[in-house]
Amino acid sequence: MADWYVYLLRCRDGSFYTGIARNLERRLRQHNGELAGGARYTRGRRPVELAWSEPADDRAAAQSREAEIRKLSRAAKLRLVAAG
Repeated sequence: MADWYVYLLRCRDGSFYTGIARNLERRLRQHNGELAGGARYTRGRRPVELAWSEPADDRAAAQSREAEIRKLSRAAKLRLVAAG
């Protein structure tokens, strides 16, 4: 089981938010305002839903992959989500 995950959220306005987390369920609840600690970006774009996630071996690997995904075009992110 992976310690870290890289994830993409689909926001109410159709935009994507990329992040990393150890506990995806808790992090999603934070982004949706159920728990304290969600990102400022998602506060005005709720509700958000988990669109895609990928396990990572450690925090460094998760952050590296997150940086790669953030650089992708919207079309490439949509392909990533579609691929599962």
